[in-house]
Amino acid sequence: MDWETYGIPGKYADLDLEVMDACSRVFREIDGIRDFNQLKVLNSFIECRVAARHMSGSTGYGYSDEGRETLDKLFAGIVKAEDALCRIQFMSGTHAITVALFGVLKKGMTMLSVTGEPYDTLRGVLGIKGDKFYPGSLRDYGVGYRQIELLESGPDCKTLETAAKDVDLVYIQRSRGYSSRRALRPDEIEIVSKTAKSVNRDIIVAVDNCYGEFTRKTEPLEHGADLIAGSLIKNPGGGIAETGGYIAGKKELVEMCAGRLTVPGVGREIGSNPLGYRNLYLGLYMAPQVTAEAQKSAVYASALFERLGYETSPAFDKDRDDIVTSVKMDSPEKLEILCKALQSASPVDSFATPEAADMPGYRNKVIMASGAFTGGSSIEFSADAVFQAPYYAYIQGGLNLIASRYAFLKAALLLEGKDV
Repeated sequence: MDWETYGIPGKYADLDLEVMDACSRVFREIDGIRDFNQLKVLNSFIECRVAARHMSGSTGYGYSDEGRETLDKLFAGIVKAEDALCRIQFMSGTHAITVALFGVLKKGMTMLSVTGEPYDTLRGVLGIKGDKFYPGSLRDYGVGYRQIELLESGPDCKTLETAAKDVDLVYIQRSRGYSSRRALRPDEIEIVSKTAKSVNRDIIVAVDNCYGEFTRKTEPLEHGADLIAGSLIKNPGGGIAETGGYIAGKKELVEMCAGRLTVPGVGREIGSNPLGYRNLYLGLYMAPQVTAEAQKSAVYASALFERLGYETSPAFDKDRDDIVTSVKMDSPEKLEILCKALQSASPVDSFATPEAADMPGYRNKVIMASGAFTGGSSIEFSADAVFQAPYYAYIQGGLNLIASRYAFLKAALLLEGKDV
């Protein structure tokens, strides 16, 4: 690659070659997962007999919307679910998770998180004590909440054996959120599910699957989960879906969620999309390829910043179960420099300067670099961080590896005090 044409001097071009060579084995493994998942997606398209007419939209109530109904079946087939809701009516991953929780939890029931404290935007949904009280939270509706802290080795299944006896839902946050812990592996989700159901056969295992889709050959429903939820402007939207989310899993649970999303008694039968479904179908088709590029970008970031002396997680040669890499910047100044560099290499709003600011649902100021075609998209190249010590930047997404490499090399230059 002729990096000097684009302002990257020879020393950093050599560093890029070194990093790419170090990452080659990991990249081959990611390619293998990509290829498996791509054929899985393709065959679901074939089995569902997806046709050009399914791309068309609908208006009003959306009764008998064949495009919407086929998309639900298509997504269910891909993630091995009995049923699914794959809809633009979900406004975010948090909204999809919220609908799932409100759909299956009733007054007097209790939810148990086995991955410790959830990320900020879900705390208001749960009504966790000590936070600002939000009317309409699960706590406001009489639903209890407990949590078990993660161990260094993973989920604390010994504590779970006792705790699961008198709770109704076990909640797993697959990805790390704003924390330094790693994402959970599919086999760990399976162990949690088996442990919980061994002492309480009626318990529901629900997984926040955000950032984890297509990073492995299997999804959580194949490992004992009953319900998964996530966002279409992350992995499964392939960088093409403009909005939306999904809930998938056991049919009876998905039906309960459909009644919460729309109207009890009508459920999944309504919900129009006047603009059509082309981008949702195309995004889902492209998702394995785009997720692989995002994973490669994350691996490259870890390898590069490790060589520059920064602490990263996970390390570049470790297994990855989401698309997120954290880099410890040590100071607010370095965090701002990193975000500025990544923003400057974005295709949209490259001229903008990221600044820490209050964001709805977060307890602390957040700084974010995101020059995306879809606002807030996390499968496109971005980085964000809670603006407080120890100043971890959470880098995610990347529609193509070469653009991500360029952004990270620009960041390396700026962090070393050089102009670019």
